[in-house]
Amino acid sequence: MSSPLSSSVSSPSVSPPPPPPLPSSSSSSSNDVNNSTVAITRSDKKCDIFKGEWVPNPDAPYYTNTTCGFIPDQQNCMKFGRPDTAFLKWRWKPNGCDLPIFNPAHFLDLVRGKSMAFVGDSVGRNQMQSLICLLSRVDHPIDISNTTDDRFKTWLYANYNFTLASFWSPFLVKTKEPDPNNNHPVGLLNLYLDEFDEKWTAQIDRFNYVIISAGHWFFRPVMFYEGGHVVGCSICQHKNITDLTTYYGSRKAFQTAFRAINGHDRFNGTTFLRTFSPAHFENGPWNRGGYCMRTRPFRSNESRQEWFYRELYKTQVEEFRIAKEEGRKRDVRFRLLDSTEAMSMRPDGHPNRYGHSQHVRVGNDCVHWCLPGPIDTWNDMLLEMMRMDGGRSSDEKYSSRELRTR
Repeated sequence: MSSPLSSSVSSPSVSPPPPPPLPSSSSSSSNDVNNSTVAITRSDKKCDIFKGEWVPNPDAPYYTNTTCGFIPDQQNCMKFGRPDTAFLKWRWKPNGCDLPIFNPAHFLDLVRGKSMAFVGDSVGRNQMQSLICLLSRVDHPIDISNTTDDRFKTWLYANYNFTLASFWSPFLVKTKEPDPNNNHPVGLLNLYLDEFDEKWTAQIDRFNYVIISAGHWFFRPVMFYEGGHVVGCSICQHKNITDLTTYYGSRKAFQTAFRAINGHDRFNGTTFLRTFSPAHFENGPWNRGGYCMRTRPFRSNESRQEWFYRELYKTQVEEFRIAKEEGRKRDVRFRLLDSTEAMSMRPDGHPNRYGHSQHVRVGNDCVHWCLPGPIDTWNDMLLEMMRMDGGRSSDEKYSSRELRTR
């Protein structure tokens, strides 16, 4: 089956990566957060699919940059000459059970007649691109977008009446470019922490599943507004404005995003929070020679998250818990797709300098993920969570032999 998707699909430039590590603090690690878990039952045992190790998988990858035409250049590591391929040969193994490899036929059957939206930044769009590539073993979508803006795309799997969409909202809340008439530092975005970003909040009633994610953009200089007035800033170094920190802005933004979902009268779908995906810059930040050249995963006892990543993760999970409790009162479902620990162990999976021609001089990308690559595991997790909600065994209907003959 030929793909209608062009291999030259453009993508906006990468999100600004976080700053270099700051002095350590006593903030709790991700392991200290008693987050929601997804239990897989195997022989009457349950386990948390988000805790585990990366183990060899000789059968991977399940698509390539020649079989999937949706991979943008920024994540097309093979196209631009990445010399090693061992980073492709791993799968996530939870402690005490197995996480099934993504089964595209099963996924498309579960979402038949339904719709799914990815809301957030370019890392969230990275997951959607992975999903389309994983589904390409079974079917290809058609572009039904009502805009030429690649940040807002809608795809239809006509054979399954399944709609897939992406909404660009890197802060999840309303933003504006700075007013040149205000005496604010140049380049600061205005972030309205208590106002909905209606580009996505006004449309979520169209979707059965909404996957929310954000994080890296909060590490850039921003001005915070609440109630229409400046209340502070982050990384602005303005002597007359209070520095309220990155985590203040992140927490408030997630509060507002979750309030939009819980307060929407017509939305009765399921919201997934995909937790923060750490970057892996070494030798400095992205614009000062930072790189990510490792070729194998960390073990769980090797990986280490910088304190500012742990703090951002912690605020997300805390606000998720509050929203989930509120959602129970309104019969709105929230699920936590906790990818942070698994991805903190994959310093080998980023494009680094293989997301562009070697003749182009740009910073290394240690934020996004090669396709194929470790990010495909997010969709393994997503399908397992949907399967658990649906109450069907992933082995019940779709065998590997059937999949190969499709």
